[in-house]
Amino acid sequence: MSAPPSRVAVFGAGYVGLVTGACFADLGHTVVIRDVLTDRVEALQRGEIPIYEPGLAELIEANRERLTFTTSVAEAIEGADFVYVAVGTPPTYSGDADLSAVWMVIDELPAIDRPCIVVMKSTVPVGTGLKVRHRLDARGLTHVGYASNPEFTAEGTAVKDFLHPDRIVVGAFREDDGDAVVALHGGIEGPVVRCDVASAEMIKLAANAALMTRISFINEIANVCEATGADVVRVAEGIGLDRRIGPSFLRAGIGFGGSCFPKDSLALKQLAANSGYHFQLLNAVIEVNELQKRRVIGKLHSHLGSLRDKRVALLGLAFKPHTDDMREAPSLVLAGRLLAEGADVRAWDPVVDGRDLHGVEIAATPEVAAAGADAVVIVTEWPELTTVDWASVAATMRTPVLIDGRNLLDPARMEASGLRYEGIGRAAEVREG
Repeated sequence: MSAPPSRVAVFGAGYVGLVTGACFADLGHTVVIRDVLTDRVEALQRGEIPIYEPGLAELIEANRERLTFTTSVAEAIEGADFVYVAVGTPPTYSGDADLSAVWMVIDELPAIDRPCIVVMKSTVPVGTGLKVRHRLDARGLTHVGYASNPEFTAEGTAVKDFLHPDRIVVGAFREDDGDAVVALHGGIEGPVVRCDVASAEMIKLAANAALMTRISFINEIANVCEATGADVVRVAEGIGLDRRIGPSFLRAGIGFGGSCFPKDSLALKQLAANSGYHFQLLNAVIEVNELQKRRVIGKLHSHLGSLRDKRVALLGLAFKPHTDDMREAPSLVLAGRLLAEGADVRAWDPVVDGRDLHGVEIAATPEVAAAGADAVVIVTEWPELTTVDWASVAATMRTPVLIDGRNLLDPARMEASGLRYEGIGRAAEVREG
Protein backbone atom coordinates (compact mmCIF):
# COMPACT_ATOMS: atom_id res chain seq x y z
CA MET A 1 0.00 0.00 0.00
CA SER A 2 1.32 3.47 -0.86
CA ALA A 3 0.04 7.00 -0.43
CA PRO A 4 0.76 10.47 -1.85
CA PRO A 5 3.35 12.57 -0.02
CA SER A 6 2.22 13.56 3.45
CA ARG A 7 3.28 16.17 5.96
CA VAL A 8 4.89 14.57 9.01
CA ALA A 9 5.70 16.27 12.31
CA VAL A 10 8.34 14.48 14.37
CA PHE A 11 8.69 15.43 18.03
CA GLY A 12 12.21 14.70 19.27
CA ALA A 13 15.51 15.26 17.47
CA GLY A 14 17.47 12.42 19.06
CA TYR A 15 18.64 9.20 17.42
CA VAL A 16 15.15 7.90 16.71
CA GLY A 17 13.58 11.21 15.72
CA LEU A 18 16.34 12.29 13.35
CA VAL A 19 16.52 8.92 11.61
CA THR A 20 12.72 8.70 11.36
CA GLY A 21 12.40 12.21 9.98
CA ALA A 22 15.27 11.93 7.52
CA CYS A 23 14.04 8.59 6.18
CA PHE A 24 10.45 9.79 5.74
CA ALA A 25 11.81 12.84 3.91
CA ASP A 26 13.82 10.50 1.70
CA LEU A 27 10.58 8.69 0.86
CA GLY A 28 9.21 11.98 -0.47
CA HIS A 29 7.25 13.28 2.52
CA THR A 30 7.54 16.80 3.94
CA VAL A 31 8.92 16.55 7.46
CA VAL A 32 9.26 19.04 10.31
CA ILE A 33 11.30 17.90 13.31
CA ARG A 34 10.60 19.71 16.56
CA ASP A 35 12.80 19.66 19.66
CA VAL A 36 12.78 21.61 22.91
CA LEU A 37 16.57 22.17 22.86
CA THR A 38 17.20 25.45 21.07
CA ASP A 39 20.93 24.81 20.62
CA ARG A 40 20.25 21.45 19.00
CA VAL A 41 17.67 22.88 16.60
CA GLU A 42 19.92 25.79 15.62
CA ALA A 43 22.79 23.38 14.96
CA LEU A 44 20.55 21.23 12.76
CA GLN A 45 19.39 24.32 10.87
CA ARG A 46 23.05 25.07 10.15
CA GLY A 47 23.55 21.55 8.87
CA GLU A 48 25.39 20.28 11.96
CA ILE A 49 24.32 16.81 13.09
CA PRO A 50 24.55 16.42 16.89
CA ILE A 51 24.99 12.64 16.83
CA TYR A 52 27.26 10.26 14.97
CA GLU A 53 25.26 7.84 12.84
CA PRO A 54 26.67 6.52 9.53
CA GLY A 55 24.75 7.84 6.53
CA LEU A 56 22.49 10.17 8.52
CA ALA A 57 24.24 13.45 7.71
CA GLU A 58 24.24 12.63 4.01
CA LEU A 59 20.55 11.69 4.10
CA ILE A 60 19.59 14.92 5.86
CA GLU A 61 21.62 17.01 3.42
CA ALA A 62 20.10 15.25 0.40
CA ASN A 63 16.57 16.00 1.63
CA ARG A 64 17.00 19.59 2.83
CA GLU A 65 14.10 20.81 0.67
CA ARG A 66 11.66 18.51 2.48
CA LEU A 67 13.16 18.53 5.97
CA THR A 68 13.10 21.44 8.42
CA PHE A 69 13.76 21.89 12.15
CA THR A 70 11.98 24.02 14.72
CA THR A 71 11.32 24.58 18.42
CA SER A 72 7.76 25.70 17.69
CA VAL A 73 4.89 23.29 18.31
CA ALA A 74 2.57 25.33 16.11
CA GLU A 75 5.03 25.31 13.22
CA ALA A 76 5.53 21.57 13.50
CA ILE A 77 1.82 20.76 13.73
CA GLU A 78 0.60 23.10 10.99
CA GLY A 79 -0.95 20.98 8.25
CA ALA A 80 0.53 17.75 9.65
CA ASP A 81 -1.14 14.49 8.61
CA PHE A 82 0.96 12.51 11.11
CA VAL A 83 2.49 13.49 14.44
CA TYR A 84 5.31 11.11 15.36
CA VAL A 85 6.35 10.98 19.02
CA ALA A 86 10.06 10.12 19.18
CA VAL A 87 11.12 11.47 22.57
CA GLY A 88 13.19 9.76 25.23
CA THR A 89 11.67 7.47 27.84
CA PRO A 90 14.55 6.95 30.30
CA PRO A 91 14.20 4.80 33.42
CA THR A 92 13.12 6.35 36.68
CA TYR A 93 14.65 5.38 40.03
CA SER A 94 11.97 2.69 40.36
CA GLY A 95 12.80 1.21 36.96
CA ASP A 96 9.58 2.41 35.31
CA ALA A 97 9.84 4.30 32.04
CA ASP A 98 9.75 8.06 32.49
CA LEU A 99 6.93 9.19 30.19
CA SER A 100 7.06 12.87 31.10
CA ALA A 101 8.36 13.86 27.66
CA VAL A 102 5.63 11.79 25.99
CA TRP A 103 2.90 13.48 28.01
CA MET A 104 4.43 16.87 27.30
CA VAL A 105 4.05 16.23 23.56
CA ILE A 106 0.46 15.03 23.93
CA ASP A 107 -0.53 17.94 26.18
CA GLU A 108 1.16 20.50 23.91
CA LEU A 109 -0.87 19.43 20.89
CA PRO A 110 -3.20 22.28 19.96
CA ALA A 111 -6.92 21.84 19.36
CA ILE A 112 -6.45 20.20 15.98
CA ASP A 113 -9.61 20.68 13.88
CA ARG A 114 -8.76 18.24 11.08
CA PRO A 115 -8.03 14.52 10.73
CA CYS A 116 -4.54 13.67 11.95
CA ILE A 117 -2.85 10.60 13.41
CA VAL A 118 -0.58 10.60 16.46
CA VAL A 119 1.99 7.81 16.05
CA MET A 120 4.08 6.54 18.96
CA LYS A 121 7.67 5.78 17.92
CA SER A 122 9.11 6.03 21.44
CA THR A 123 9.45 2.81 23.40
CA VAL A 124 6.69 2.88 26.02
CA PRO A 125 5.16 0.43 28.50
CA VAL A 126 2.21 -1.68 27.38
CA GLY A 127 -0.95 0.29 28.06
CA THR A 128 0.49 3.71 27.21
CA GLY A 129 -1.41 3.91 23.95
CA LEU A 130 -4.73 3.37 25.68
CA LYS A 131 -3.92 6.15 28.15
CA VAL A 132 -3.01 8.50 25.30
CA ARG A 133 -6.26 7.62 23.54
CA HIS A 134 -8.26 8.49 26.67
CA ARG A 135 -6.31 11.74 27.07
CA LEU A 136 -7.03 12.78 23.50
CA ASP A 137 -10.71 11.89 23.85
CA ALA A 138 -10.97 13.88 27.08
CA ARG A 139 -9.78 16.94 25.17
CA GLY A 140 -12.38 16.45 22.46
CA LEU A 141 -9.83 15.17 19.95
CA THR A 142 -11.76 12.02 19.07
CA HIS A 143 -11.12 12.72 15.38
CA VAL A 144 -7.37 12.46 15.95
CA GLY A 145 -6.20 8.91 15.36
CA TYR A 146 -3.60 6.97 17.28
CA ALA A 147 -1.18 4.22 16.27
CA SER A 148 1.88 2.47 17.65
CA ASN A 149 4.77 2.11 15.20
CA PRO A 150 7.77 0.98 17.30
CA GLU A 151 11.30 1.42 16.02
CA PHE A 152 13.68 -1.46 15.42
CA THR A 153 16.77 0.47 14.38
CA ALA A 154 20.19 -0.29 15.83
CA GLU A 155 22.68 2.50 16.35
CA GLY A 156 25.38 2.28 13.72
CA THR A 157 22.97 0.81 11.14
CA ALA A 158 19.85 2.88 11.88
CA VAL A 159 19.33 4.34 8.40
CA LYS A 160 19.70 0.94 6.76
CA ASP A 161 17.42 -0.65 9.36
CA PHE A 162 14.68 1.91 8.69
CA LEU A 163 14.79 1.72 4.89
CA HIS A 164 15.37 -2.05 4.73
CA PRO A 165 13.56 -3.36 7.82
CA ASP A 166 13.09 -6.90 9.08
CA ARG A 167 9.48 -5.88 9.72
CA ILE A 168 7.19 -2.87 10.10
CA VAL A 169 4.91 -3.16 13.12
CA VAL A 170 1.71 -1.09 13.22
CA GLY A 171 -0.83 -1.31 16.01
CA ALA A 172 -3.95 0.85 15.88
CA PHE A 173 -7.35 1.25 17.52
CA ARG A 174 -8.98 1.97 14.17
CA GLU A 175 -8.27 -0.01 11.02
CA ASP A 176 -8.06 3.07 8.79
CA ASP A 177 -5.45 4.67 11.05
CA GLY A 178 -3.29 1.57 10.72
CA ASP A 179 -3.80 1.58 6.95
CA ALA A 180 -2.59 5.18 6.78
CA VAL A 181 0.57 4.49 8.79
CA VAL A 182 1.37 1.48 6.60
CA ALA A 183 0.83 3.60 3.49
CA LEU A 184 3.19 6.25 4.86
CA HIS A 185 5.97 3.65 4.54
CA GLY A 186 5.29 3.24 0.82
CA GLY A 187 8.59 2.61 -0.97
CA ILE A 188 9.95 0.43 1.83
CA GLU A 189 9.83 -3.31 1.31
CA GLY A 190 9.46 -5.54 4.33
CA PRO A 191 6.93 -7.70 6.17
CA VAL A 192 4.14 -5.71 7.83
CA VAL A 193 2.75 -6.87 11.17
CA ARG A 194 -0.71 -5.44 11.91
CA CYS A 195 -2.01 -5.80 15.43
CA ASP A 196 -3.67 -4.03 18.35
CA VAL A 197 -1.81 -1.20 20.11
CA ALA A 198 -0.92 -3.20 23.24
CA SER A 199 0.60 -6.01 21.17
CA ALA A 200 2.69 -3.53 19.16
CA GLU A 201 4.02 -2.04 22.39
CA MET A 202 4.89 -5.51 23.70
CA ILE A 203 6.56 -6.59 20.44
CA LYS A 204 9.19 -3.90 20.89
CA LEU A 205 9.92 -4.81 24.52
CA ALA A 206 9.86 -8.55 23.83
CA ALA A 207 12.21 -8.25 20.84
CA ASN A 208 14.83 -6.45 22.90
CA ALA A 209 14.39 -8.90 25.77
CA ALA A 210 15.02 -11.81 23.41
CA LEU A 211 18.22 -10.25 22.09
CA MET A 212 19.46 -9.41 25.58
CA THR A 213 18.77 -12.98 26.66
CA ARG A 214 20.93 -14.35 23.85
CA ILE A 215 23.80 -12.02 24.80
CA SER A 216 23.69 -12.96 28.47
CA PHE A 217 23.33 -16.64 27.56
CA ILE A 218 26.46 -16.73 25.42
CA ASN A 219 28.34 -14.75 28.09
CA GLU A 220 27.37 -17.35 30.67
CA ILE A 221 28.56 -20.07 28.29
CA ALA A 222 31.81 -18.10 27.85
CA ASN A 223 32.36 -18.05 31.60
CA VAL A 224 31.87 -21.82 31.77
CA CYS A 225 34.25 -22.21 28.81
CA GLU A 226 36.93 -20.36 30.75
CA ALA A 227 36.47 -22.75 33.66
CA THR A 228 36.60 -25.87 31.50
CA GLY A 229 39.08 -25.01 28.75
CA ALA A 230 36.57 -24.78 25.90
CA ASP A 231 36.61 -21.98 23.30
CA VAL A 232 33.36 -19.99 23.20
CA VAL A 233 34.04 -18.79 19.65
CA ARG A 234 33.99 -22.37 18.39
CA VAL A 235 31.04 -23.18 20.65
CA ALA A 236 29.04 -20.24 19.30
CA GLU A 237 29.86 -21.27 15.75
CA GLY A 238 28.75 -24.82 16.44
CA ILE A 239 25.40 -23.94 18.00
CA GLY A 240 24.75 -21.01 15.64
CA LEU A 241 24.72 -23.33 12.63
CA ASP A 242 21.61 -24.96 14.04
CA ARG A 243 18.82 -23.35 12.00
CA ARG A 244 16.60 -23.33 15.07
CA ILE A 245 19.14 -21.15 16.89
CA GLY A 246 21.05 -19.09 14.30
CA PRO A 247 24.27 -17.10 14.82
CA SER A 248 22.92 -13.65 15.66
CA PHE A 249 23.80 -12.15 19.07
CA LEU A 250 25.92 -15.15 20.03
CA ARG A 251 29.17 -13.23 20.40
CA ALA A 252 30.61 -13.32 23.88
CA GLY A 253 31.96 -10.11 25.36
CA ILE A 254 31.82 -7.79 28.33
CA GLY A 255 28.12 -7.08 28.23
CA PHE A 256 25.62 -4.87 26.45
CA GLY A 257 24.99 -1.18 26.95
CA GLY A 258 23.46 1.66 25.00
CA SER A 259 20.22 3.59 25.14
CA CYS A 260 17.80 0.71 24.56
CA PHE A 261 18.71 -2.63 26.09
CA PRO A 262 19.44 -1.55 29.69
CA LYS A 263 16.48 0.85 29.75
CA ASP A 264 14.02 -1.53 28.11
CA SER A 265 15.06 -4.47 30.29
CA LEU A 266 14.29 -2.45 33.41
CA ALA A 267 11.03 -1.17 31.92
CA LEU A 268 9.83 -4.68 31.06
CA LYS A 269 10.93 -6.04 34.42
CA GLN A 270 9.02 -3.26 36.20
CA LEU A 271 6.00 -3.65 33.93
CA ALA A 272 5.83 -7.32 34.86
CA ALA A 273 6.27 -6.54 38.56
CA ASN A 274 3.56 -3.88 38.46
CA SER A 275 1.29 -6.50 36.91
CA GLY A 276 2.03 -8.95 39.72
CA TYR A 277 4.42 -11.18 37.78
CA HIS A 278 8.03 -11.97 38.75
CA PHE A 279 10.01 -12.13 35.49
CA GLN A 280 12.76 -14.47 36.70
CA LEU A 281 14.50 -14.97 33.36
CA LEU A 282 14.81 -11.25 32.66
CA ASN A 283 16.13 -10.64 36.18
CA ALA A 284 18.88 -13.17 35.50
CA VAL A 285 19.68 -11.57 32.12
CA ILE A 286 20.15 -8.18 33.77
CA GLU A 287 22.29 -9.61 36.60
CA VAL A 288 24.54 -11.55 34.22
CA ASN A 289 25.12 -8.43 32.14
CA GLU A 290 26.09 -6.31 35.12
CA LEU A 291 28.51 -8.95 36.43
CA GLN A 292 30.01 -9.48 32.98
CA LYS A 293 31.22 -5.88 32.80
CA ARG A 294 33.19 -6.40 35.99
CA ARG A 295 34.87 -9.69 35.06
CA VAL A 296 37.55 -7.76 33.20
CA ILE A 297 38.76 -6.34 36.52
CA GLY A 298 39.25 -9.89 37.79
CA LYS A 299 41.24 -10.76 34.67
CA LEU A 300 43.48 -7.75 35.22
CA HIS A 301 44.05 -8.78 38.83
CA SER A 302 45.08 -12.27 37.73
CA HIS A 303 47.80 -10.79 35.50
CA LEU A 304 48.88 -7.73 37.45
CA GLY A 305 47.90 -8.30 41.07
CA SER A 306 47.04 -4.98 42.68
CA LEU A 307 45.99 -2.34 40.17
CA ARG A 308 47.25 0.57 42.24
CA ASP A 309 49.61 2.70 40.12
CA LYS A 310 49.20 0.34 37.18
CA ARG A 311 48.51 1.94 33.81
CA VAL A 312 45.58 0.46 31.88
CA ALA A 313 44.57 1.50 28.36
CA LEU A 314 40.90 1.19 27.38
CA LEU A 315 40.50 0.93 23.62
CA GLY A 316 36.99 1.98 22.67
CA LEU A 317 34.57 4.02 24.76
CA ALA A 318 31.25 3.93 22.85
CA PHE A 319 28.91 1.11 23.84
CA LYS A 320 29.27 -0.33 20.32
CA PRO A 321 31.19 0.58 17.15
CA HIS A 322 29.91 3.12 14.60
CA THR A 323 28.22 5.31 17.19
CA ASP A 324 29.24 7.97 19.69
CA ASP A 325 26.66 6.86 22.25
CA MET A 326 28.07 6.42 25.75
CA ARG A 327 24.83 5.61 27.54
CA GLU A 328 25.34 2.56 29.79
CA ALA A 329 28.63 1.83 28.00
CA PRO A 330 30.80 -0.87 29.66
CA SER A 331 33.72 1.57 29.42
CA LEU A 332 32.07 3.70 32.09
CA VAL A 333 32.00 0.80 34.54
CA LEU A 334 35.56 -0.23 33.74
CA ALA A 335 36.97 3.28 34.00
CA GLY A 336 35.16 3.85 37.29
CA ARG A 337 36.39 0.61 38.83
CA LEU A 338 39.97 1.09 37.64
CA LEU A 339 40.15 4.62 39.00
CA ALA A 340 38.64 3.45 42.30
CA GLU A 341 41.43 0.86 42.60
CA GLY A 342 44.11 3.47 42.02
CA ALA A 343 44.97 2.68 38.40
CA ASP A 344 46.15 5.24 35.86
CA VAL A 345 43.64 5.07 32.99
CA ARG A 346 44.15 6.08 29.38
CA ALA A 347 41.55 5.66 26.67
CA TRP A 348 41.08 5.93 22.93
CA ASP A 349 38.00 6.06 20.73
CA PRO A 350 37.78 7.22 17.09
CA VAL A 351 34.50 9.08 17.64
CA VAL A 352 33.90 9.72 21.36
CA ASP A 353 35.98 12.63 22.67
CA GLY A 354 35.82 11.35 26.26
CA ARG A 355 35.82 14.81 27.82
CA ASP A 356 33.16 13.73 30.31
CA LEU A 357 35.33 10.90 31.65
CA HIS A 358 36.93 12.70 34.57
CA GLY A 359 40.27 11.26 35.60
CA VAL A 360 40.80 9.45 32.28
CA GLU A 361 43.50 10.63 29.89
CA ILE A 362 42.33 10.55 26.26
CA ALA A 363 44.87 9.49 23.63
CA ALA A 364 44.81 10.31 19.93
CA THR A 365 45.59 6.77 18.77
CA PRO A 366 45.51 3.22 20.15
CA GLU A 367 49.29 3.15 20.01
CA VAL A 368 49.64 6.28 22.15
CA ALA A 369 47.11 4.93 24.65
CA ALA A 370 49.03 1.65 24.98
CA ALA A 371 52.53 3.12 25.28
CA GLY A 372 53.92 2.37 28.74
CA ALA A 373 50.76 0.51 29.78
CA ASP A 374 50.67 -2.54 32.02
CA ALA A 375 47.58 -3.80 30.22
CA VAL A 376 45.36 -2.96 27.26
CA VAL A 377 41.65 -3.76 27.26
CA ILE A 378 39.61 -3.84 24.06
CA VAL A 379 36.23 -2.50 25.14
CA THR A 380 34.60 -1.64 21.80
CA GLU A 381 35.18 -3.70 18.65
CA TRP A 382 36.16 -0.78 16.40
CA PRO A 383 37.46 -2.17 13.07
CA GLU A 384 40.48 0.16 13.32
CA LEU A 385 41.86 -2.12 16.03
CA THR A 386 42.24 -5.01 13.58
CA THR A 387 44.89 -3.07 11.61
CA VAL A 388 47.06 -2.05 14.58
CA ASP A 389 50.68 -3.31 14.52
CA TRP A 390 50.35 -5.22 17.78
CA ALA A 391 53.97 -6.37 17.81
CA SER A 392 55.06 -2.73 17.87
CA VAL A 393 52.50 -1.99 20.56
CA ALA A 394 53.77 -4.86 22.72
CA ALA A 395 57.29 -3.47 22.49
CA THR A 396 56.16 -0.13 23.96
CA MET A 397 54.18 -1.59 26.88
CA ARG A 398 55.55 -1.96 30.40
CA THR A 399 53.73 -5.30 30.75
CA PRO A 400 52.39 -6.74 27.47
CA VAL A 401 48.95 -7.88 28.67
CA LEU A 402 46.00 -7.67 26.26
CA ILE A 403 42.46 -8.36 27.48
CA ASP A 404 40.26 -8.70 24.41
CA GLY A 405 36.82 -7.90 25.79
CA ARG A 406 35.15 -8.48 22.42
CA ASN A 407 37.12 -11.45 21.05
CA LEU A 408 38.05 -9.19 18.16
CA LEU A 409 41.59 -10.42 17.55
CA ASP A 410 43.20 -13.76 16.78
CA PRO A 411 44.77 -15.24 19.95
CA ALA A 412 47.63 -17.03 18.16
CA ARG A 413 48.58 -13.90 16.26
CA MET A 414 48.54 -11.82 19.40
CA GLU A 415 50.73 -14.34 21.27
CA ALA A 416 53.14 -14.31 18.33
CA SER A 417 53.24 -10.51 18.62
CA GLY A 418 54.61 -10.83 22.14
CA LEU A 419 51.37 -10.16 24.00
CA ARG A 420 49.90 -12.15 26.87
CA TYR A 421 46.46 -12.46 25.32
CA GLU A 422 43.23 -13.26 27.12
CA GLY A 423 39.80 -13.09 25.53
CA ILE A 424 36.32 -13.82 26.83
CA GLY A 425 35.62 -17.55 27.09
CA ARG A 426 38.74 -18.45 25.17
CA ALA A 427 40.86 -20.08 27.89
CA ALA A 428 43.37 -22.46 26.37
CA GLU A 429 43.67 -24.35 29.59
CA VAL A 430 42.08 -24.45 33.02
CA ARG A 431 43.95 -22.07 35.35
CA GLU A 432 44.95 -23.37 38.73
CA GLY A 433 42.81 -21.81 41.42
